[in-house]
Amino acid sequence: MVIASKIGKRQGPMMIEHKISGQDGVRTYVADFAAHGAVTGPPVVCLHGLTRNHKDFLGVIDPIRMLGRRVLALDIRGRGRSDWDPNPANYNPLIYTQDVLGILHTLEVKRAVFLGTSMGGIITMLVAAFSPQTIAGAVLNDIGPEFDPNGIKRIQSYVGKIRTAANWDEAASMIRTIGGAAFPGRDDAFWMEFARKTCIETKDGIVFDYDPAIAKVAASPQDQSLPTLWDQFSCLKPIPTALIRGALSDLLSNFIVERMQAIKPDMIYAEVPNVGHAPTLEELEAWTVIENLIKRTNLI
Repeated sequence: MVIASKIGKRQGPMMIEHKISGQDGVRTYVADFAAHGAVTGPPVVCLHGLTRNHKDFLGVIDPIRMLGRRVLALDIRGRGRSDWDPNPANYNPLIYTQDVLGILHTLEVKRAVFLGTSMGGIITMLVAAFSPQTIAGAVLNDIGPEFDPNGIKRIQSYVGKIRTAANWDEAASMIRTIGGAAFPGRDDAFWMEFARKTCIETKDGIVFDYDPAIAKVAASPQDQSLPTLWDQFSCLKPIPTALIRGALSDLLSNFIVERMQAIKPDMIYAEVPNVGHAPTLEELEAWTVIENLIKRTNLI
């Protein structure tokens, strides 16, 4: 049974917080933002990457609301304000997909536009396979049905292995060391904002805002090939879909993009210059794609 409960107070007239229990009792946090003005189409569901949380989408939530859309921004279990799972084996995309579908059922959302960064895009493809009628449109941010091994090795090199920072300046410096190649030339303010979105302050110092046990799942043997999702991606063929790629991405190669375009020739595509994995979505190239896709799902 999936149970919804609202936590805290209404954050102004435009945002409500939920914690929604999955079938196993693990609760997922949802920030629920009302559309600005008249509703023009189905809600937009924002799904973040492996070690991130709903704050990744703070820069685009208001622009999406201005398009007349309700926004549901999730912290996938084990991240942000969601519960940590006592069984690390449940940190896998199939469970996450079950959680997302349960949340939409609880909130009585029959159809939505999915905006998925990295892992969030994997969840989106799985939803397309299990419940295609749920997806009104999909935006995949720097993720495809297959993964460049270089990006996988990079992710495995840091997940769950970063030490506690003594202060926010140190946290920002650590994150710059990890992600500097993906965002070359960014200033101190950029990395401080990055730190504030991805870390949390505890009594022992500043740490990444996720359950370290996620690393156990991410650390698959280097010689073990990861499953591909080409069949699941193909389920998006009848659904308006867009793909965003960071020009410096080490996870989504040009070869994978070309194969995706061959399968779905009408897919909207844009590449964000001077950015690796993954674009923040606030870049002009990325936002233009998001806006275009959302408008394709306007009410008639």
